[in-house]
Amino acid sequence: MSTFMAKAETIERRWFVIDAAGQPLGRTAVKAANILRGKHRPEFTPHADCGEYVIIINASKAVLTGRKLEQKYYRHHSGYIGGLKEIQYKKLMATRPEFAMELAVKGMLPHNTLGAKAFTRLHVYAGESHEQAAQKPIVLD
Repeated sequence: MSTFMAKAETIERRWFVIDAAGQPLGRTAVKAANILRGKHRPEFTPHADCGEYVIIINASKAVLTGRKLEQKYYRHHSGYIGGLKEIQYKKLMATRPEFAMELAVKGMLPHNTLGAKAFTRLHVYAGESHEQAAQKPIVLD
């Protein structure tokens, strides 16, 4: 008997909604990353793109445990001398909570073309409403 290998073109993709209200940011990101990769499916194949679509709502109500709001920083560099920019997560969660959630999910995806393709299927919203109601998404706990 041969081993079944999933192909990206034969996968039927569904839509899932994850509510981040009151949940730790990282736990929500893990759930999203696993669904984006397709690891929840029995026919998961590591080298094939067999993931599904994920909508994360209430990203502004996600919590960071411990003292991460004060101690954790998002840093990026422009490439020029003295071009390091950093922003505290307290300010980042107040101004751009969608970006903070996207960063967490992106860090948990593989850093190759499969991860980049999976990241395009992620939709994050700070509030309760989303624009993908026509896709009839499945609500996860």
